[in-house]
Amino acid sequence: MNNQNNSTPKLGEGLTNRQIVMISIGGVIGAGLFIGSSAAIAKAGPAVVLSYAITSVVVFLVMRMLGEMAVMQPDTGSFSTYATKAIGPWAGFTIGWLYWWFWVLVIPVEAIAGAEILHAWFPILPAWLYALLFVVILSFANLFDVKNFGVFEFWFSMIKVVAILLFIGICSLAVFGWWPLADVSGIANLYQNGGFMPFGMGGILAGILITAFSFFGVEILSIAAAESANPAEKIRKATNLVIYRIILFFVVSIFLAVSLVDWRSSGFKEFGTFQYVLMTLNVPGTRMIMDSVVFVAVASCMNAALYTASRMLFSLGARKSAPAMVTELTPRGVPRIAVLLSCAVGLFGCLANYLFPGQVLTFLLSTTGAIALLVYLVIAVSQLRLRKQCEAEQVEIPFKMWLFPWLTWLVILTIVSVLGYMFFSADYRYETLMSFGVTTIVVICGVIVTRKKSYTAIKQL
Repeated sequence: MNNQNNSTPKLGEGLTNRQIVMISIGGVIGAGLFIGSSAAIAKAGPAVVLSYAITSVVVFLVMRMLGEMAVMQPDTGSFSTYATKAIGPWAGFTIGWLYWWFWVLVIPVEAIAGAEILHAWFPILPAWLYALLFVVILSFANLFDVKNFGVFEFWFSMIKVVAILLFIGICSLAVFGWWPLADVSGIANLYQNGGFMPFGMGGILAGILITAFSFFGVEILSIAAAESANPAEKIRKATNLVIYRIILFFVVSIFLAVSLVDWRSSGFKEFGTFQYVLMTLNVPGTRMIMDSVVFVAVASCMNAALYTASRMLFSLGARKSAPAMVTELTPRGVPRIAVLLSCAVGLFGCLANYLFPGQVLTFLLSTTGAIALLVYLVIAVSQLRLRKQCEAEQVEIPFKMWLFPWLTWLVILTIVSVLGYMFFSADYRYETLMSFGVTTIVVICGVIVTRKKSYTAIKQL
């Protein structure tokens, strides 16, 4: 694996190690954990803890594989660049554009969620205008020095981390009967009310399908590290650190939630996981506290989405898989056109949602249903092939995946099995087919673009 071509425009180097770690956490901890985890609880019951634990292990292994490749070649294109080397230019083209598509659609989702909260607090403006302002303001932040973006995202992510730690602290006190504001205690809800696994293994697998997308975003660290000094060392340190923290935040907080409250309670769906548990524990000002935390969460997640989408688009342009104009940089090394184009698609999603409620944006989001798993699959396959190539060429690998190739194959088989379950499950078949449909279209485009570039290169000889 060679270093990035010197002719590629160089992004700024303004991110510190702690900012890279917090950007990765910020991309993962959104409204999906605070509110959306209730859907996973409804599918699996208390066994949702196993769903989160299994998903954590798979994502941990995927991140180790990505870290192995990223330490050898830090690149803002990350797994898209590695897929180009390992599988072929069409694969790098496909996964890069699919990843960009996923994150630009996250922008309107988070903007709309944030706008609803702002509208509830300050009803002087319509919700659609708040969403518009939300996107514009955060786009502005992304157009300045990446160092400023790193500081901005660091503090947003810090608020979320502190909120989760306080939640874990309060719930831990309640479990041991030391929380004075409520009589709720113990972990009896884990095995009462239908047992620990009320829906069997099927429920756990259904929970995995939901939780898998909650973890999507941790791979941002390999993208962000390219905009730092000594990126290889930062990736090595951040990879394990990030995943340990995320396992703590997700698995422990959900374990405490289903321990303290009956998983069948309608309050989970009505108020969201964290808010309903805190309401049960009679924490003062729960509604305002959680609305504030969720607002920060969606702002942080949207900010990370815009950053990630713009950097992937920049990388595609640098590899001639996107128009060359997206590689245009500001004097401070920010890909201005890539940011503006990603912002424009996000604004389109917001407007489509308000002009055609429940139609256009819902349809577009259905095309992203399996993208997270496809990205993880491509990372695993790329690592498998590049590792074998490096070993054949006796290239030193400074940061290795464990038990190669057995754990890599285990991850590949696990992801393929989950994708197969999604295809045959009536609950997920539509989203899976839509995702595969979009993937097929992008693959065809990738093959056409690749052949055109090859033909042009031969013609110039």
